[in-house]
Amino acid sequence: MKKSLIVMVLIAVLVTACAGGAQPAASDASSASEVEVSSAPAVEVTKLRIAQQFGLGYAALTIADEFDLFEKYLPGLEVEWLQLGSGGAIREAFIAGEVDVASMGIPPFIIGWDAGIPWKVVSGLCVMPLSLQTYKEEVNSLSDLTAEDRIAYPSPGSIQHILLSMAVENELGSPTALDDIGIAMAHPDAAAALINKKDITAHFTSPPYNFEELSNEGIKVLVDGTEAFGTEFTFLVAVASDDFFKNNPMVYSAFVMGLAEASNFINENPEEAAKILAPSFSLDEETTLKYLTWPGMNYVTTPLGLMGFSEFMQNAGYIEKVPEKLSDIAFPNMLAAIGHGQGSEGVLETLQVRP
Repeated sequence: MKKSLIVMVLIAVLVTACAGGAQPAASDASSASEVEVSSAPAVEVTKLRIAQQFGLGYAALTIADEFDLFEKYLPGLEVEWLQLGSGGAIREAFIAGEVDVASMGIPPFIIGWDAGIPWKVVSGLCVMPLSLQTYKEEVNSLSDLTAEDRIAYPSPGSIQHILLSMAVENELGSPTALDDIGIAMAHPDAAAALINKKDITAHFTSPPYNFEELSNEGIKVLVDGTEAFGTEFTFLVAVASDDFFKNNPMVYSAFVMGLAEASNFINENPEEAAKILAPSFSLDEETTLKYLTWPGMNYVTTPLGLMGFSEFMQNAGYIEKVPEKLSDIAFPNMLAAIGHGQGSEGVLETLQVRP
């Protein structure tokens, strides 16, 4: 019943949003020609190219692939998958016209928007606990780290890097105080390095890698991402270009509805989801189920924290401008989900900023 209702609402929202008379409002920032992105063709595509990274945050995409949910909502659709190691790499693939829908953390998306990439948020993917781990006994706070230490995260500007900067600002006074000891590493490589106590001192990561690290004796949490941000936030979002939204309404709708169904499936059927997902992470089903039901894990498609990340990143000097309103960075179906334009500011709108 819940799933059917969600799908019906999405159909209504998307058909209205994608109709000819309801084009998304383009901000001055997102229409800037600083970055040229390959435009979508005028005729609707029959292939959907999706880029993703590593981790349990992308589990809904794996489930959608397993059950052909995008194809379910648009028979005949061909789906092509591309897996990359960071939001920066996905940004480059998007600019090159190699992907249609990209999934990444909010900060890499905002960096691209700030640079002039004409894209917006299609959907949230998940809320999850992100954290910084270390194995060093003598390191119990960020102030204990030295110039000889190394902190791994996927790339500068990743959500892990920005959360670290928030924690660094709170503890050390400057958000960039530890930027010089940060190094870019894909999560699987950094997790292996931390567990083996090689090359790095600490690793800011996401599930399942932080869960795996903490299962090893002597590894502890140095920074909790939710505490650094101040409240819950969306870990990952799916984004698409303005052209793709306008020129491919059926494909766009199929993606949004398929992702919503996949997310509901994980939340409502964690045991079955664990069986499907376990091989992707080289884990047994019991461990995968434990991770899927870990406190703070939630596959929710409504994004949280969009404006909060933007404002911090501008203040810290990582971007030049911030969106003036949510419609600058989110498509109509997202604005409807958040409650924008309903006459008064709702709870979900207040959760777009940091407390």
